[in-house]
Amino acid sequence: MSEQSTLPDQPMGVPVYDDGRLAVRYQRRLAHPPEKVWRALTESEHLQHWMPCDIVGERRAGAAIELAFWPAAVERYEIEDPVLPGEIRVWDPPNVFEWSWDTDLLRWELEPDGEHTVLTFTTWFGETDPGVLSGAGAGYHLCLDQLIDLLDTGSVADLDDAVVAAWVERYREAVRSATP
Repeated sequence: MSEQSTLPDQPMGVPVYDDGRLAVRYQRRLAHPPEKVWRALTESEHLQHWMPCDIVGERRAGAAIELAFWPAAVERYEIEDPVLPGEIRVWDPPNVFEWSWDTDLLRWELEPDGEHTVLTFTTWFGETDPGVLSGAGAGYHLCLDQLIDLLDTGSVADLDDAVVAAWVERYREAVRSATP
């Protein structure tokens, strides 16, 4: 992985309870305008490099979508159900993109900051198992690292299993600390 994806470089997401559900909120300052970041968040040709699934369906509020895991993700993580249902809840280019992914809710907010963008990503989990939550928290953290790599360099390196394991452990501790 690039040096950007090593443990100390990017801040951890912050576990919070919101409306009785555990959420993790991440914030990143990206050296790109909101329009470029928006394309990377919403277009399949970019998603395939950093997100484990594609978003299949019309891009508009209220649209039903399918979240189809990329074949490499299905193989690597032995995913039994490679297509999950979702719905786009908010579609406000290039500011807010919110969608459900099975029982989870994901919200991407972009705020211009000069020639840069502040990305705030919050995900609310439908699952309550701490092991699943720590894996998902670490997974989104690493996805954001890969998104940054894609935006900055145009390419993304494969995930290193040792880096993944280290982030899962850090998020396990964070989730444990945040649990009421």
